[in-house]
Amino acid sequence: MAVLTNGTWVLIADGEKALFLRNSVDAISPALDVVRKNEQENPSDYDQSANRPGRKQDTGVGQSSAMDDTDWHELAKERFAHELADTLYKYAHRGDFQRIVLVAAPHVLGDLRQHLHKEVQDKVVAEIPNDLANHPLDAVEKLLKVELDPKL
Repeated sequence: MAVLTNGTWVLIADGEKALFLRNSVDAISPALDVVRKNEQENPSDYDQSANRPGRKQDTGVGQSSAMDDTDWHELAKERFAHELADTLYKYAHRGDFQRIVLVAAPHVLGDLRQHLHKEVQDKVVAEIPNDLANHPLDAVEKLLKVELDPKL
């Protein structure tokens, strides 16, 4: 059975951008229409950090160790995945989609998977650990077609 049937949704996400797409044709000739686009402004960690990493006193005389500062950029990416999971739940709960394919960079897919509601998990028909967020839609359609049904 083909995965990318008519009406199947596709979420394409990286840590800062997400496209919610709907296939309006079929698996043989997918045509993805944009349902929604989310973007988050997420400057580099350096730009978000207020001060340099701290130091703490060690047991030896005059010795100190550096402490890691919070990586605000990474935290924002994780928060974005959580927000995507909430948005997917709202769409699923309203009945906007019955099937969805998740396409995201591997670390984003992992973060997203942790936050998905059971109602959304039940509708996931495929997961592709690939970052396609900056690809044009026609290239995404071709890549999905090959990835989901290699014999086509």
